[in-house]
Amino acid sequence: MEIYTGKTVDEALTKASEKLGVPMEDLIYLDTGKKTGLFAKKVQIEVYELADVIRYAEDYLLLVTDSLGIESSVKSKLDDDVIRITLDSTHNPILIGKNGVTLQALNELCKLATNNHFRKRFRILLDINGYKDNKYSKLERLARKTAKDVQKSKTTYTFDPMPADERRAIHNALNGWRNIKTESIGEGTHRQVQIIYVESK
Repeated sequence: MEIYTGKTVDEALTKASEKLGVPMEDLIYLDTGKKTGLFAKKVQIEVYELADVIRYAEDYLLLVTDSLGIESSVKSKLDDDVIRITLDSTHNPILIGKNGVTLQALNELCKLATNNHFRKRFRILLDINGYKDNKYSKLERLARKTAKDVQKSKTTYTFDPMPADERRAIHNALNGWRNIKTESIGEGTHRQVQIIYVESK
């Protein structure tokens, strides 16, 4: 974290952008609300690196699991602008929950806490003991099987509501399939994926 000052927030951001070689719109910063200088008051901002964001998300998860009396460790990596965090603990099944519900809630809490702290949106994907990777594999197999059925029946199939990352796994698995398109419908936690038959042009 580095501190920059200017007559305005934009001026302070311009200084940070020039020094760090990062476009202003990509900077992660907080307006501290502090004023510096004896006469001409200047605003002060704190500028963070992505590593600071990842560390905050990791610390948040460790704090949550520790408050539950569960020892855990975390590893993170950045993959196509997605912060992927792998958590391992002494009680993985409890943290995953039935059908991954607890894991999804932990993921949302971590994302909300991080986004609120830095006042910027980040894509965070939490996995525990490979649960998500296994889930994606199962969803991809199911999507391909269902798409074959849709090709034969020409009838749209709608999956039960699922999180965005799981919907994305289905979209990716069927990208480029003949006579098949996928789209998401619904709002919020009720969002679903449809596999739709389309006639050849």
